[in-house]
Parts: sequence; structure tokens; C-alpha cells
Amino acid sequence: MAILPITVLGAPILRQETKPVTEVTDELRALADSMFETMRAADGVGLAAPQVGRSVRLCVVEVKDEAFALFNPEIIARDGKIRWEEGCLSIPEVFGWVERSKWVKVRALDREGEDIELEGSDLLAVCLQHEIDHLDGKLFLDHLSFLKKRAALAVWEEEREKYPDGLRLLVPAKGVDEEL
Repeated sequence: MAILPITVLGAPILRQETKPVTEVTDELRALADSMFETMRAADGVGLAAPQVGRSVRLCVVEVKDEAFALFNPEIIARDGKIRWEEGCLSIPEVFGWVERSKWVKVRALDREGEDIELEGSDLLAVCLQHEIDHLDGKLFLDHLSFLKKRAALAVWEEEREKYPDGLRLLVPAKGVDEEL
């Protein structure tokens, strides 16, 4: 396992739809393990493959000590509404209130390539929707009103200069950005 650089806003891969996984391989399982390590180092609850520069339909989520590596996840049912203040590991220090479904049911492949269905509400539902959006080339900013998106992007413009190479590098033990 390795902590991977996180691609930040502005990288084209964050706006591209990912390619479906045809087979869950050892290489993809290793990528998922590294994504978990990266997500934890960044104090996140979810991470999608495009955020680490890979155009593959894979995301990892960990909420309340429940961790899932999901290949080809898709939302098959949803219910209710919830507003949640979201942030994104690819857009550090930028936050916004987003309305999403309060409950979702997701179908995916697990680490062994087996079909699974996962249900989640509240934070888990928000996290699943946020990460699946990433796999479709969407960001939480896309759910904000014009004015709120503009304000969030103004914050990002100030923050962006910390990442001149377009990558966020993390220190394993502290989960704090490292200046290289």
C-alpha cells in the first residue's frame, strides 16, 4: 500500500466519466488498499479513483468503522432529502451545503468481484452519492447555486496556489499536507 497524490480541482480527469471495471484484479484491489490509506491520511470518509489520477469506476468509503471498496457502483434506489455540508479531498478548504437523498441503495462489485447491494442513510448515503458523482465526472460544486458556487470557487482560487503542480501530497502519520 502507498499513499497516493490527490488530484486537485482543475485536472481534466475530475470531469471525465470513468471506465467500468471488467474484472476485479489484484492490481485493482491494491489500488483500493492504497486509496483507503490515502483517504485516511487526508481525514476523509470517501475517495474515488479519478481523485488519484485513475479513470476506473472504483471508490472507497468508510463511515462509522464500516469500510467498503466498491467497483462499478450505481445507485438503484433512493428516498428522502437531506442537506449536508460537503467538502472534497480534491478541493481542500472549500465547503458547501448540498441537498441529496437521505437514503440510497447501491449495487456494486466487492473486492472479490461478487455482486453486492449496500444501503446507507445520512452520512453514508451522502458519501456514496458524492463518490459516485466523482465516477461520473461531477463534483459537489455542481450541486450548488450559481452564487454559492462562485463563492466556493473564489475560496479555491486562494487555496489553489498551495498546489502548483495540481497534486495534494500527504504525510502518512499526520494526515497533513506536505510541502515538497
